[in-house]
Amino acid sequence: MAQIRTVLILLLSAACAPRAIGAGVFRAAVAQVDITPPGAELMWGYESRRQPATGALDPLYARVLMLEAGPEGAVRRLALVTLDLGRSFGPTSLARLRESAKQSSRIDCLLVAASHTHSAPVVRDEYRDAPPAWEQAALDKIAHAIAQAASALEPVRIGVGTGAVYIGHNRLRINADGVATWFERNPTRIPTAPVDPTVTVLRLDRADGSPLAVLTNYACHPVIFGPDNLRYSADYPGVMNRVVEQAIGGHAQSFFLQGAPGDINPYYAVTPLEQDAVGRRDWTGQRLGEEAARVAKQIQTRVPDAPALEFAETTLTVKLRWDLEKFRAALLKFLGPDGMEVYGAHITPEIRLPVTTVLIDRDIALMTMPGEPFVDFQMNWRDRCPVAHALLLGYTNGYNGYFPTIAAASRGGYGAASASTWVEPGAGERMVDTAVTKLYEMLGRLSDLPDDLKRDVYK
Repeated sequence: MAQIRTVLILLLSAACAPRAIGAGVFRAAVAQVDITPPGAELMWGYESRRQPATGALDPLYARVLMLEAGPEGAVRRLALVTLDLGRSFGPTSLARLRESAKQSSRIDCLLVAASHTHSAPVVRDEYRDAPPAWEQAALDKIAHAIAQAASALEPVRIGVGTGAVYIGHNRLRINADGVATWFERNPTRIPTAPVDPTVTVLRLDRADGSPLAVLTNYACHPVIFGPDNLRYSADYPGVMNRVVEQAIGGHAQSFFLQGAPGDINPYYAVTPLEQDAVGRRDWTGQRLGEEAARVAKQIQTRVPDAPALEFAETTLTVKLRWDLEKFRAALLKFLGPDGMEVYGAHITPEIRLPVTTVLIDRDIALMTMPGEPFVDFQMNWRDRCPVAHALLLGYTNGYNGYFPTIAAASRGGYGAASASTWVEPGAGERMVDTAVTKLYEMLGRLSDLPDDLKRDVYK
């Protein structure tokens, strides 16, 4: 009898004991490839700039972070690809990259996020025959980098920290009559609102404590260079990455995750080259990079108690905001046939918006938006998230113009009610609502059965 009692005590003790640290799989790997076009491509971002690029000021990179997590037998893989480009690739290119990553590396979820630099080559939604040679080469390199990362996965620790820095301003000034007007540059750094100074940093360390990756989420347009610049550049995010990597040391790889900068410009936006645009770019990137590095150094990473990686991919269908035929005719007159081929692909009665919600270790949440969200959405997402850390990634898995808030759309102004604003008012709010709802579902706090009926069924 005493032996039975002892066995029962041991069994109960084992059942009630806390789960061992490191139970399950939590691994990561990084890779990086240069995707700078070798030739003279048309450049993204300014309709007035019709000349092709003349060279490169600094390289354009694609950076890959692969994350693998979950209990044994239910491990999932996510690949995050950040691009020094103006926008993410088009639907066909993304679909091919997604299939390639699935076949080569068992990727369950692929996020392709652009920094939105305006000193990169044009990327279109679709092409008559095939992507230009530079884009196909970039896609091939990225596919190889994903496979390379998949073969280098190693156990990691994770941590999150936040800081604050001001490098930009809200570029829609609201006048006394309630109408918004354009406020492009702010060299005297006059305070504006809304602006989100939050710098959110994720740090991944190897098992020995050495840094593997530092991810920085921040919201500000990379438009230090204006249309007079004809050389490829990652703009200030490229400088930020270099500053972080130098400050952290070792073999850490830095990632810039663009947030919701639809109405946020850097102080020194669209600086002519003759007015020291390169110096202004470096100041902006240095300031952000130093704050990101400061936060990263203070983060205490840990191995999750119960590693988990969950995600939900949702596609919302919204209406075109404008009268279809009038809008198409006006755009054709304004842009001409060549410009229409680049910027007019989304002139359709309905627009499909892919939104991905990711939950890491039931503590870190990411949501994506396929275009240019206004900064209010970033703050709203963070305020409403039921987990400790929330990041919004704009320009991810597609590009569908600007996403202004309903209030901003009513005031007008560039991005709020301009030719680059395609979606109906409320589309951005719907995307955030969707991500918040999916997050609650992942946490098990929303049920598919009413509470009172659930009690009756299971009592």
